[in-house]
Formats: sequence, C-alpha cells, structure tokens
Amino acid sequence: MYLVGLLLFIVQLAGCAASLPRGAVLPPGYPMGYHERGMASWYGPGFDGRQTASGERFDMRQLTAAHRTLPFGSIVQVRSLMNDRRVIVRINDRGPFSRGRILDLSRGAASQLGMIGQGTHQVELNVIAYHGTSDEVGALWVQVASFAERELAQAFMTSLNKSYRDVRIIAIELPSGMRYRVQVGRFASEQEAAAMAKRIDRQFQVESVVVREKT
Repeated sequence: MYLVGLLLFIVQLAGCAASLPRGAVLPPGYPMGYHERGMASWYGPGFDGRQTASGERFDMRQLTAAHRTLPFGSIVQVRSLMNDRRVIVRINDRGPFSRGRILDLSRGAASQLGMIGQGTHQVELNVIAYHGTSDEVGALWVQVASFAERELAQAFMTSLNKSYRDVRIIAIELPSGMRYRVQVGRFASEQEAAAMAKRIDRQFQVESVVVREKT
C-alpha cells in the first residue's frame, strides 16, 4: 500500500509541474522552497462559489488553499504530520486569520489528507513551484483587527492614524456577513511586517497577523 501511495504522489507531482507555463519567470524575492509547520483547517460549505481573494470563484472540490502571505499561484505540497498523507494545492485565497493556524484547505484537499472529520491537522508545507505572474504577488500588510460594523473599524483606524501611516479599511463579504478589516502597510519583507505587528500588538493589546494583498 505504501508503494502504491508513493507512486500516486509522484504522478500527482508530475502533473502539477507539467501545468506550469513554459518560460515562467519567478517574481523577485519569490519564496521558492519556503517551509512551514503548523495547524491547518479546512473550509467549504458556505464559501463554495464565492469569490476568493485572488478573484476566482471558490470550488471546494478543487485542490486549493488559503494562506496569509504566499503569492497567489504558489504550488504547495502539504503533508499531514498525523498520518503522513500528502496533497498538492494551489494558493488562491487568503486566510486563516487566526494566529493558531497557517493554512485553510479546500474540502477536496482536506479529504485527501483525511482530516474532514477531525477538522484540523498538524501539517508541514513546502512551496515547490509557482504558477502566476509578477503582478499577482501583491504587497505585505499588517491586519490589525476585523469588525462587523464599519463605524467601529473607522474609529479604530482613526486611533491608528495617530501613530502610523498608510492605514486602510478593506470591506469583505463573508457568509456570516460583512467584515471590515483594518490594515497597516506597506512592507518590503515579512520580517519588517512582523516587527510592526509586534509593535502594534503591544500598543493596542491586539493580535495582528501579516497578510499579502493584491493592492
């Protein structure tokens, strides 16, 4: 059984690589070989058919995932540390926005990892390829807070404007309703953004996360 699974994995990897455009040029600073370990969750019902952060429609049956900072079009190998099952996904959405999680898998990808019933798995991810263009990479921002009411988001933005420049509100429609995300940007590196997130957290007693946005 192990040999069969390994062969299927190799075939899947080869098919993924074959889909990459010939002559594709990686954007400057692209994190090829990026490695990360942490908790993964999955999403599907309620989001199926909705627009993702990349602009495409979410199909929970496809092998895709949401990550906070990896550029859209990143091809990522995900391995469950609980059962050693693997899947290759394409990053096409943003999330999860909880500090305790690093990846949100589509239902199709989560099913291949055997994590539907449990809901979360400890995983490791590796960026193995890129299928996108340089104009899709976007910029890094610190997402400081998210509100259900625009007035609260605007009040918090006013407080941030006293100490920081380039503060904005992003309105996102979710199945649960509208959310207004307050962000501070832009940053040249994840290290710079993470340092700013720590500074803001100390000042405002929040739990910021670093995200990459198209604009």
